[in-house]
Amino acid sequence: MFDGFWDNVFRYPRYFITILLGLFLNTFEPLLPLLKRPVTLIALVGLFFGGLAFIAFTLRAMLGLNTI
Repeated sequence: MFDGFWDNVFRYPRYFITILLGLFLNTFEPLLPLLKRPVTLIALVGLFFGGLAFIAFTLRAMLGLNTI
């Protein structure tokens, strides 16, 4: 009854990594042509870091951490 149980359990991390990699590639593949032009590259990098800063400042304010 449990002949291949552990083999099956050890396949799940590989399946999880495959799903995450596929999600990542399908999400960012349409942005690759935009990265070839310097203007859009700078805009996307700025948007990315701006989003990270927004999330960081929001979490700091919500959690009551030291203000900057």
